[in-house]
Amino acid sequence: MIILPAIDIKDGRCVRLYKGDFATAEQVAPDPLAAARGFEAAGARWLHMVDLNGAKERRPVNADIFKLVAKETSLKIELGGGIRDMQTVEDYLSHGIERVILGSAALEDPALVREAVSRFGGRIAVGIDARDGCVAANGWLERSEVGYLDLAREMERAGVRTIIYTDIGRDGTLEGANLGQLEALKNAVGCDIVASGGVRDIGDIAALHAMGLYGAICGKSIYQGTLDLREALQTARER
Repeated sequence: MIILPAIDIKDGRCVRLYKGDFATAEQVAPDPLAAARGFEAAGARWLHMVDLNGAKERRPVNADIFKLVAKETSLKIELGGGIRDMQTVEDYLSHGIERVILGSAALEDPALVREAVSRFGGRIAVGIDARDGCVAANGWLERSEVGYLDLAREMERAGVRTIIYTDIGRDGTLEGANLGQLEALKNAVGCDIVASGGVRDIGDIAALHAMGLYGAICGKSIYQGTLDLREALQTARER
């Protein structure tokens, strides 16, 4: 299982949100590149990054930061937020981003997902963020009536190989991952599943690995010290 430390960017700063509420943005690191290098030094191979401004404004806003981190580190970066057209997909992938995440676009423009997957295959992932099992979009500000399992099945039919699933109600809470919803998702599709939201400690990492998930995103737990990144990486490898 891969461990992906997380860096979310709002107004050029590394922040974390509580349950997806932009008003709760709290700076957690002084510099994005320094934070990424710290994760790299700890042994991380992947990094999960999000353009929070981009997600809200439906366009790239902090692109220069992501490209800089890709250039100055050896980390494989998966990036989401504000990616709504093929031009943006192509731009990021040509500037060192390993995998782009289509989130709101998966709900609103499935044709874009199909086109991106047909051209770039496994370098395209879909992010499914849900409240109470229903998919949210546009920076988590809008809640749809589409169930997360229904969208996942549609994305699998579109050729998507990787799904990042976030339970918004757990994000930033350190209450533990939503194992029930993740298990249902794993049973519903054959895609690689990356768990996001609520991860607190090494017990969560062990539980997610035991489920056979592809990856786990860890943000607040690392910044607040309830999870040691080196231990998480070692546990994921050992198991």
